[in-house]
Amino acid sequence: MKYDIIVIGGSAAGLIAAITSRKLYRDKKILVIKKLEKELVPCGIPYIFHTLGAVEKDYMGIEEKFKANNIDVLIDEVIDGNVENKRILTKGGKEFEYDKLIIATGSTPFVIPIPGHDLENVMTIPKNYKYLGNVHEKIKNAKNVIIIGGGFIGVEVADEIKKSGKNVTLIEARDYLLPASFDSDFGEIAKQEIEGDNVKVLLSTKVKEIVGDNKVEKVILENGEEIPADVVILATGYKPNTELAKKLGIKISEWGYIETDDYMRTSIKDVYAAGDCVQHKDYFTGKPSRLMLASAAVFDARIAASNLYKLKLLRTNKGSLNAYSTMIGSKAFAAAGITEAVAKAEGFDVIIGRAEVVDRHPGKFADASKIIMKLIFSKECGLLLGAQIVGGKSVGEIINIISLAIQKEVNVKDLLTMQIGTHPLLTAAPTVYPLAVAAEQALAQM
Repeated sequence: MKYDIIVIGGSAAGLIAAITSRKLYRDKKILVIKKLEKELVPCGIPYIFHTLGAVEKDYMGIEEKFKANNIDVLIDEVIDGNVENKRILTKGGKEFEYDKLIIATGSTPFVIPIPGHDLENVMTIPKNYKYLGNVHEKIKNAKNVIIIGGGFIGVEVADEIKKSGKNVTLIEARDYLLPASFDSDFGEIAKQEIEGDNVKVLLSTKVKEIVGDNKVEKVILENGEEIPADVVILATGYKPNTELAKKLGIKISEWGYIETDDYMRTSIKDVYAAGDCVQHKDYFTGKPSRLMLASAAVFDARIAASNLYKLKLLRTNKGSLNAYSTMIGSKAFAAAGITEAVAKAEGFDVIIGRAEVVDRHPGKFADASKIIMKLIFSKECGLLLGAQIVGGKSVGEIINIISLAIQKEVNVKDLLTMQIGTHPLLTAAPTVYPLAVAAEQALAQM
């Protein structure tokens, strides 16, 4: 059977690649091939353990979207193909011919080979609803849960599991939490916040062995300390799913990702790729990046789909920009661009602007919260390189504005003189608007 466009993968990148294709190419025949019947909202996965309470409450509901948009769906796995003849073969024995192919095969958890990692009740956090249902059940019956890895997933999962009344220990090898996105000062705030929820945090700590007779019983640290455990969760990062791409002869990067150009075209004609399986490059340094975000996957997918038949959507930004936000305890944390530590390591001469203000005026409103903001600028030209914020939920949208500011090469003077809209119930006071306050402090150092 032949289709004009075939998308392999059904999570964020696959969904948007297919939907955008349908919006732009009304007369094309489109097929999505994906392994699972249901797809989860990737960023919502940690919340199945308490806030949502069940795996089913995190379903994306994309199957209905595909049907509504006249997109065919096949639950199967593509295992091989011939790109010269534009054919692919599924595990179920079906063969398809395509005109354009988009690979959005995503990622799977990376498991550090700690002795005992294969014991029962040593789990990971994949985007697989069947597996996560099992994790959810095991945690329900557990008393002591250990999470190895203090990045976003580890911190969010630890925070959620603790809310269900478990004894939770979070172990991170680096000397502060969230090291990929924040500097140590914000990592310390994150530690204080999660410890305030009675999660035990061990920094600069490595696990020597996971011990048990079939099932986990304890974790032994490199310093000899032993911690009892009923469940161990490995939150040690993710690796790209590129086995199929390798079989098809697509060029793979040194780090194991699919290589694409700025329009998501692979080394094979008429084959595109998007999402976690793609090699991204850092916005400022141009170096390979391990960026894996649903927001980045969606960006990739829109670029790929828009340019399948001709270059309709010209890409003007020069790389992939890290932009994150999360909730830890009662506080929102967000970051965009590069950290102060990375900027200095890359040779940037930087200045830092800070602001600590209340996000309502006056600050006596019930939903008021303190915002702590850190802006990182190039000292030479005043260009905004990065930002880190902690505060109330408004932080989540502030970081999106900052992300756009970085992409549009906004400098310290632009932020100081920006015209803003404020309101007592919605924002900080115009006299102490955080972006302006932080920019003013930075400008004084130039």
